[in-house]
Parts: sequence; C-alpha cells; structure tokens
Amino acid sequence: MRDLKKTSDHITHYDYVDTPIGEMLIAGCKNYVRFVSFPEAPDGSVGHTPRQPLDIWQRGGDMFAQAKQELSEYFAGKRTEFTVPLKPEGTDFQMSAWRALQEIPYGETRSYGQQAALIGNPKASRAVGGANNANPIPVIIPCHRVIGASGTMTGFGGGIPTKEFLLDLEGRVAGTRLL
Repeated sequence: MRDLKKTSDHITHYDYVDTPIGEMLIAGCKNYVRFVSFPEAPDGSVGHTPRQPLDIWQRGGDMFAQAKQELSEYFAGKRTEFTVPLKPEGTDFQMSAWRALQEIPYGETRSYGQQAALIGNPKASRAVGGANNANPIPVIIPCHRVIGASGTMTGFGGGIPTKEFLLDLEGRVAGTRLL
C-alpha cells in the first residue's frame, strides 16, 4: 500500500464505508477518489496496517456518496464495474500496471506474467507485483484479480483472506471459474 504522506498533498477529505470485510477508508479531493484502505481483519491476521486519515484531512461524507454507493453495490453482488472518478498517483510504470488491472474482467483473474505482457513488458512480472502492491485504490482498481502463475494466492495488501473473499464474491456472482 502506498505511503499516505506521498499522496496527501492532493487529499483533502475522507470518509468510511461499511463492507463485509470491515470499515474501509475512502479519501480524495472534491472530484476524485485517490485512496482506499482495507480495514484491520477482525481476528488481527491481516499482514498490513490499516491506514488512518491524516490530521489535515476533513471528514466529508457527501463527497464520497458515489464511491460508497458503488462499493456497497459491489459487495452486495450488484455491481461489476465502477464509474466513480479516480485519480491515482504513481510512476508511469505503476499507472500502466493499474490501467491493465482495470482491463481484467469481473470474475476473472490474470497472473503477474500475463499482466506484465499486457503492458508490453513480459519480463516485468516482479515489477508488476510491486506496482500492484502500491495500488492506492484497491477493489475499485482490482489488484485482487492478479494471482500466481500456478493459480496460487500471492501477496495482497488486504491479506490473503480478503483476496480470497473478493475472488469468491466475484466468481460466485459472475458464475465463472477462476484460474
């Protein structure tokens, strides 16, 4: 997950949305979602530290109404694509990796190697993994849809149980078989 201090210059507001995986932080500015963070797992097993809003951010629920609605619909199995305006920040490579993530259809998965090939750099699967780990807007930019070449669950900022939950939700709703 990204360091909030690196993106905080453009984040002015935040709010939370309740989901089946816990309360997720949404942050951004007037027109864009710039950051989403996973909650801490109820059993404390997640291998990450949930991000907290910075002191300079203001809580602004109305600003994130669309994002909250779309995430709620996604978790209810009623939404397969997001339309909320996003503005992630990253290197050119990261941005290309995140665009490629958005090309993975709902209910399907890709390997890191497949994603690297999709962005025109087939030998960059490790770099793709690093870019996916730096994804500032998980779930909406679906880094959970990338798995190991053998079909194994690999590292994920929200923890492997969350990744499995998201893939199960999408597979169950879409009626498709995951890799």
